[in-house]
Amino acid sequence: MERPPYFALALAVALAFSPFTTQVQAQSLTPVITVPNPPNTAAQQAKHYVVLVSLDGFRYDYPQKYGAPHLQSMAAQGASAPQGMLPSYPSLTFPNHLSLVTGLYPEHHGIVANSFYDPSRDATYVYTQSKTNGDGSWYSGTPLWILAEQQGMRAACLFWPGSEAEIQGKRPSYYLKYDDKLDDQKRTDQVAAWLQLPPDQRPHFITLYYSNVDHAGHGYGPESEEVRAAVHHLDDMIGELRTKLAALELPIDLVVVADHGMITLKPDNIVLSDFADLTHFHTEGLSLYADPNDGEAAVTAYNEFKAHPDPRFSVYRRAEVPAALHFDSNPREGDPVIVPNGPYMIRAHASVAGAETRLGFLHGSHGFDPHTMPEMKAIFFATGPDIKPAVQLPTFENINVYPFIASMLGLTTPPIDGKLSVLAPALSTSSAQVRRGKNKARNPGSR
Repeated sequence: MERPPYFALALAVALAFSPFTTQVQAQSLTPVITVPNPPNTAAQQAKHYVVLVSLDGFRYDYPQKYGAPHLQSMAAQGASAPQGMLPSYPSLTFPNHLSLVTGLYPEHHGIVANSFYDPSRDATYVYTQSKTNGDGSWYSGTPLWILAEQQGMRAACLFWPGSEAEIQGKRPSYYLKYDDKLDDQKRTDQVAAWLQLPPDQRPHFITLYYSNVDHAGHGYGPESEEVRAAVHHLDDMIGELRTKLAALELPIDLVVVADHGMITLKPDNIVLSDFADLTHFHTEGLSLYADPNDGEAAVTAYNEFKAHPDPRFSVYRRAEVPAALHFDSNPREGDPVIVPNGPYMIRAHASVAGAETRLGFLHGSHGFDPHTMPEMKAIFFATGPDIKPAVQLPTFENINVYPFIASMLGLTTPPIDGKLSVLAPALSTSSAQVRRGKNKARNPGSR
């Protein structure tokens, strides 16, 4: 899936283009884990189904750039965002997969980067480690699979960040531990198998994840033939999935998204400790956490950065980060906050063990501000009985996918940042009038 904290960090390369790579190397093909949740209630058995597919790193313009006939068919038959869907900042895998399934900005669902430090816990979340990625206490918000289970509807997760954790005392009825080696064909087969279970056992919400395009983008860059091949392969997988779903003759809505895009990195290697004394900071990637015993450290470092400005990045006190980034209120974000102004390799220190020998593997990356770098924008396609045909949506934030899916499932959402009204134009009349769930908005003052 992803790179660590923020953008193209040197440490990212060490993970061989997947946030779960360490786990993958240590495990064999993983079986489905079945949780003894209650069966679907009678009311929920009558509801429609939603299959949510993530194509990690699938930039918004890849379908046109490289050709993706099955995705383009979805656009003709359903809804799409031709100019892309905006990921939340930072445009990394873990933060954005959680934003898609919670309707919250990263600073509200708590996964503010792939790896970060929590001052209140005096602990570090590392997306590659089951000790943290499988610990539900790190996550705020209510993922869609938990929302469904809470309301008497079964759910299943074939990979998704956070899906291996017990959250709010619940898990999806069916899930797998992440295994990037699991054959792509078997993934679609598993989705179809779940949808053939008896009605009381059958999940109505299912997630499915593919990492191929992200891996190729990091390893070879978004302009490469390797990315072209990965796009064609996953488009074929979407075609096969659609064929399998159609054969079931169930009311299934298919939603295909990506967490972020991809951009070619510039050769610059920026080391933040060259600009400010970070001796009294705990650092995770670009995140800077001042020593709690040094009350002036954040102020001093900020002033040093401002005294040595560099056009390649901007520096802010956390409370002053531009509002559009929604990245100004969670201590996990660090202080001061560094925001790259281009696709640069940035890290806190030069002494990341062995990083210099690995930089050559990283040709493309993400994590940057999607408002200033359109290459960060992701795909969005949706088709099914609840979707109008040939609807082209303007660019929207990915937090709005959550109430959109909850509406199709007829689920009531908790307070969230996303709004159902943003994607409501894509919903069919019957869906909008009969099956819409209630969407509660967060208090605007809670930012």
